[in-house]
Amino acid sequence: MRYFLIDRIVAFEPGHRARALKAVSLESDILHDHFPGYPVLPGAFLIEAMAQLSGFLVEMSSNVPDRVRRALLVKVDEAKFHAPAEPGDQLVLDAHLEEGRDDAAKTSVSVVNGDRKVATATLTFVLREVPEPAIHEQRRKIYRIWTRTCQNMPEIL
Repeated sequence: MRYFLIDRIVAFEPGHRARALKAVSLESDILHDHFPGYPVLPGAFLIEAMAQLSGFLVEMSSNVPDRVRRALLVKVDEAKFHAPAEPGDQLVLDAHLEEGRDDAAKTSVSVVNGDRKVATATLTFVLREVPEPAIHEQRRKIYRIWTRTCQNMPEIL
């Protein structure tokens, strides 16, 4: 993964919800050309941040030691952008597990900056076994970084 768009996960309830923080920084090369003189975080990157948090929620809610699967985004519904995400913004992302089956899950996600709604979407994932150990190690490392301040975290698989 080239871009990690979550800075920290601050709340997690397996099978229910996850909350994360994202600081938008002018230092990020994402903003350098989008747009010159008026930098905003591109909508595609907001969707990616929502997908990263939702994928974490889905994986951490469904994985068990003898069956580790990874969440793959397959559908984006009802994505709406209400306000720009600009340098200096402190975004709060909330993902809720709406529907879960053995091989798929649907989440609803919102992004706010203070009391201002930034974006919302409904995301659908499939769960797939991935035979590449490097993928699993990368996920475990980033999930540990994201959750280093979360209380009562289950084992990261």
